Amino acid sequence: MGITFVEKGGDRKRPEAKTALVLAGGAISGGAFKIGGLIALNSLLTNRSVTDFDTYVGISAGAFLAAPLSAGVGPEELLRSIVGHSRQITQFSPLHFYRPNVREFVTKPMIFGRDAAGLVPAVMAAAVRLGGSNRSRMIHLARRFAQRPTWQTAEALVMPLVTDVSRNSELQSGLSYLPSGLFENSGIEEFIRTNFDRNGLPNHFRLLKLERGTDLYIGSTNLNTAEAVVFGHDEDCSVTISEAVMASTAIPGFFRPARINGNDYIDAGVRKTANISQAVKKGAQLIIAYNPFRPYVNYHADQLLNDQRSISDLGIITVINQAFRTLLHTRLMIGIEKLKLDRDFHGDVILLEPAEDDLAFFHINPLAFWRRAESALYGFVSVQAAIERQYPRVQRILERYGIHTDIERLRRTTEEIRRTGYDGAAILDVLETELHPRRPEGVRPGRPNLRVVGE
Repeated sequence: MGITFVEKGGDRKRPEAKTALVLAGGAISGGAFKIGGLIALNSLLTNRSVTDFDTYVGISAGAFLAAPLSAGVGPEELLRSIVGHSRQITQFSPLHFYRPNVREFVTKPMIFGRDAAGLVPAVMAAAVRLGGSNRSRMIHLARRFAQRPTWQTAEALVMPLVTDVSRNSELQSGLSYLPSGLFENSGIEEFIRTNFDRNGLPNHFRLLKLERGTDLYIGSTNLNTAEAVVFGHDEDCSVTISEAVMASTAIPGFFRPARINGNDYIDAGVRKTANISQAVKKGAQLIIAYNPFRPYVNYHADQLLNDQRSISDLGIITVINQAFRTLLHTRLMIGIEKLKLDRDFHGDVILLEPAEDDLAFFHINPLAFWRRAESALYGFVSVQAAIERQYPRVQRILERYGIHTDIERLRRTTEEIRRTGYDGAAILDVLETELHPRRPEGVRPGRPNLRVVGE
């Protein structure tokens, strides 16, 4: 149904309890989907906004959103940015995302050419060595191949030569000459860094904590140790926020691993799906988590697309998409079940996801840059529908933490979208309109939602 609950906080009011927003990955379409969903959440909340949480945890595309949200930039402004309507943030362009890995596509063939140039002398030297030490055996193997030319006799004849060459030449293993990724994600780091500087926002975890009073945690995976890494003001803060986002978003194979301070990092989703446990570890009692990727459940073999009735009929990309969604969602559900059994956790979790029969969003390729506005609309509709179905429960949980809601305001925004006749430009106008919720105490007017430290 698109929403999952963990309720362990009891009925006691806890307005001072720590709150957290946890954002999972999702590449381009998943990130835009979350922006739309966060706008729906903003429409629901009256005395808070999604820039007023105490803690932000981001994974992959979620890190790309968590960084500006934690600094006070709202989802409406982020939507304007991705469609090119923002005056505050530069547009996130295709070259920020599809930046070719030129360095390795140039240097790797050059290295191969250099090493291959020394291959002929190495083969000749190996032949001399083998001819001197194992001459009779090599003659025997050659005769066997001449009498019975099969793959087996050919392998027996050639392998001693190959083994000697590989041991005594500079030639590397064949796959090492391939680039480590089709693209590089330095454009993502550049986008975050440029816009933080442009808006006077701190691009450092400790400075962000001092200025905003906000905890930001960004996950990644160390490629060489296969260990999960968490960047934050009281975790690893040896990198800037923009570098942490780059480390978190390095999708294996698609992006070259992000090399920072001598370490290679790949996408945080390799180890974690959402990292709700990080928010729990830091003391959050109310956690709103958002995961845009879940598998599509084709219960009744309904028509999927172009008269196809099975996911396998939609091709290899869709099969891989479904497989990864299944892996990520299964891992997330295991984490949710563990949290339900955790005797030390006495808080509440609201997990937002697409509905399991959300076919429209499932059909959007995660790397489809030009469908980001459409994905944002699907995200808004998805969260709105989930909250409508479970509003009494959502309201009850949020009220415990002093967060007030107005379902009618969310419905009015939804009705405005319907009245556009689902015209793309008109829908964007509706979604980009900020509702300017009342600022909570301890928030300084001026810069967007800037919390006063120490008050």
